[in-house]
Amino acid sequence: MSATKKETPGKREFNRIRNRRAILDAARECFRARGYDNSTIRDIVRRTGLAAGTFYNYFSSKQDIFAALLTDFLGQLNHNLTETRKAARSADEFIYSAYLALFQATASDPLVYELAHRNDHAIREQFGADILGLTMLSLEEDVRSAVEHGLLPDIDQEYLCAAFFGVGYELSLRLAQRAHKHPDKAEAEARKATRFATNLFLNGLRLEAPLP
Repeated sequence: MSATKKETPGKREFNRIRNRRAILDAARECFRARGYDNSTIRDIVRRTGLAAGTFYNYFSSKQDIFAALLTDFLGQLNHNLTETRKAARSADEFIYSAYLALFQATASDPLVYELAHRNDHAIREQFGADILGLTMLSLEEDVRSAVEHGLLPDIDQEYLCAAFFGVGYELSLRLAQRAHKHPDKAEAEARKATRFATNLFLNGLRLEAPLP
């Protein structure tokens, strides 16, 4: 009896994790196929095979699901940033590592990035900012710190941040589309996008000829 009792909480936790993952996976595909606005909780539940009442044990609304998907994405991004930027000792390394963090997060979860890009209004309602704004919150402080420590040139920081994230935002969308079509090439595409963005950005910073 004691062995059975010990196993029950573990099984319950396993089922909880499995059911939550099933709901999130179903929501991903439903949002992609039907669009965020046209998807309903009923549509999502149908794809899970779970009882309708089970859904509300995990989420109270469609907005909660979207928030969970986006929170997971941003959590992965912040983890990548922490891991890749620690060793940056130059502008080249800092920019490369920051773009790599963003693009690896996108490549590992391309559908969420595509959904976020297509449903900016839903994100603004939920978080008060679009996906670019949320990404900038986690990165802007690092860019400013890099300027203060001499890793980046001391130029207009507002324009610098806007240019940095503008490149990352649009390239991430293209990367998400490629990674979704060819998941086996996702990591290679992330590094390809990183090299492209880094060279583009650094060459712009190194322009010495004054423009009229």
